[in-house]
This record gives sequence, structure tokens and C-alpha cells, in this order.
Amino acid sequence: MKTATRLNTVQEYYFSRKLREVRGLMAAGKPIINMGIGSPDLAPDPKVTQALIAATAAENAHQYQSYQGLPELREAMASFYKRQFGVSLDAATEILPLMGSKEGIMHISMAFLNPGDGVLIPDPGYPTYQSVSDLVGAKVIPYRLSIEHNWLPDIAALEQLDLTQVKLMWLSYPHMPTGALASVAALTELVAFAKKHDILLVNDNPYSFILNKAPQSILSIPGAKGHVLELNSLSKTFNMAGWRVGMVLGDAAIINAVLKVKSNMDSGMFYPVQKGAIAALEVADDWYTALNKVYEERRALTYELADALGCTYDLKAVGLFVWAKLPEGVTDAEAFIEALLHEKDLFITPGTIFGAGGAGYIRFSLCVDKTIIKEAIERVKN
Repeated sequence: MKTATRLNTVQEYYFSRKLREVRGLMAAGKPIINMGIGSPDLAPDPKVTQALIAATAAENAHQYQSYQGLPELREAMASFYKRQFGVSLDAATEILPLMGSKEGIMHISMAFLNPGDGVLIPDPGYPTYQSVSDLVGAKVIPYRLSIEHNWLPDIAALEQLDLTQVKLMWLSYPHMPTGALASVAALTELVAFAKKHDILLVNDNPYSFILNKAPQSILSIPGAKGHVLELNSLSKTFNMAGWRVGMVLGDAAIINAVLKVKSNMDSGMFYPVQKGAIAALEVADDWYTALNKVYEERRALTYELADALGCTYDLKAVGLFVWAKLPEGVTDAEAFIEALLHEKDLFITPGTIFGAGGAGYIRFSLCVDKTIIKEAIERVKN
């Protein structure tokens, strides 16, 4: 069968392809240490799984659910945003639960992008922004981020572009993959830029609570509503990546447009998963403290691993990864990680999969037990 032309614009997701290779090496007996992917290895709070299990006995547990999620789930999301970010949202109209925020990237793109419309995408940035834009036939306009500009968009450079056809701009702060933070001033400038050019600005915000002392939402910026959406997820913050629970938040009219797409794509989220998500959103603040203590220990060891490899990194970065510059004189990230994979049985991610701006960098995941990171350090040193 001849495939659709749109498939010519994308390739299989890097981690889908690369992890298949890694699994093959492991099946052949190689003791691979995987520090490539950000899939939390820790469990959710026990209250979360207890809520899920209890909900399986509910009378309606196995029926189709609302496309908008349970009212009490939306209320829990609204309370979470009010408590953690100081953002007030109407649970009935300004919040839409998602089956993971990755789903939201497709839904938002389908709701707002016609073929040929421009979309501004960070480079380096999450690869799905590019692939989804390609799938819907949008014109991708990468905007380069650099360490010299603290991995923030250069508004002056953006103003020099032809923005007449641009309808959407993707952000991700705290930034993935670099871990950079955007100040309130920077976010305020970005909101003003979006309003000036009538661009829908979408901040993808799943890393706010990982090793970050000051979580923030772009929706807290005055004047954001109407031109701004925010995506969030329970995957990283609550160790629920496989549960596939996310949310998109913003102005009611924009959320309703996304719902038009979503309601034609799925038949609602499993009831017990929603009840577990509610329990997660209601955990006490000591959950974040305990989780970050684990990640602090892992990050310190990952810095030691990066040192052993001759890499450098930013101590101010936050999030679930360590973004590191290759050793002096080394420029090919993919060759560097291939050598580590086959000579040291250690898999890490080349920065190039996040765009041309990732050349010269690699990314370590902190989703690995500290004993395993210590083993990786020993392998590199010996």
C-alpha cells in the first residue's frame, strides 16, 4: 500500500528507533545503562495507586467517560494551579484534561494550523513540535536558542522574521532539553510579542517542580489569557508517565477549539486513572521535597559522570536532565554517544536530536538509580 504523502515529512521518533537498538543489545547480553530517556523510575505516592485501585470497583468505572474529563478532575487541576502558581482558572471552561501532553501538541496544531501556516519552533527543543507541524502541513520556522542568550528566544531576531503567516509559537520553560529558566520579565516580553503579532503562544510546562525552587506558569503573566495556552503533565512531577495524564489550560474559546479536535479522537480517559490523577494533584508539598532530594543526589553523581567524560554543564539548570557540552575539541555528539554505547555499554542522548542548536551537546537523564550512575562513572573511568 502506498502511504500518505505526509509520512514523507517525518521519521520514526528517535527514541522509538534507538531504544529498539538498545533493547537488542541488552537481549544479546550487553549490560546497557540507559541514561537517555526521561521516564521516571520511581513510584507515585501510594495514595495515587490506592485511589486507582479503589475506583475500579465504581459502578461506571469501565464505561466511556466524558471527553472533558471528570468535573472533579478539572476542579483538582484548577486548585493545583491556584495553589502552586497563583493562577485562577474556570474548571468548567478553561481546563481540558489530556491523555498526556504529547496528545495536546497534535490537538492544538490540528485546531489552529492550516497547511502553509507558520509555526515558530525552538531549536533546540522537543522534537514532537517539528514532527507534528510537518504532519499537519505547517511551515516550520525554527528560532535558535543559544547559551549566549541563556537559551531564551531573541525577540529582536524574531521581529526581523516575516511573521505575517505565523499563527503558533511553541515554548517550553523550564526548557527541555537544556533546563534553562525563563524569568517573569522574559515571559512578559514573549506574551507581548505574541499579542502584537496575533500569535497563539503555547508553553509546554512539565518540568516546573523538578529541582526548581520557583515553579511558575506563563498564565500568571498579566494579559496572557486570550493569546496563551499552557500544557502540563503529571508524568514527571508525580512519576506517572505511563498513566498518560496531562492538561491544557487557557482561554475558554481556545480550549473549546482544542476540544473539537479531541472529542473526535478519543472516547474519554479511563475512570480509575482520573481518580488516581486527582489524588496526585492533592498531595502535600512534602512530596516535592522528598522527590527532589532523590534527584539532587542523582544530579550530583551525574555531574561527576559528566566531569569524567570531560563535559561541562550549567549548575543553574533545573529539570529532569543534565545538558552538557562536549569536551573541548569534540564536535560530533552522535559519534560520541555511539562510542559510549558500544565501548562502555552506556546510552545517553545526543543533543542533535533536539535540533541543529543541540550540536555539540549531550543530555543525561536523571531517571536512573544512584547505584547505577555510580556504575556508569566506574565504567567511564576504567
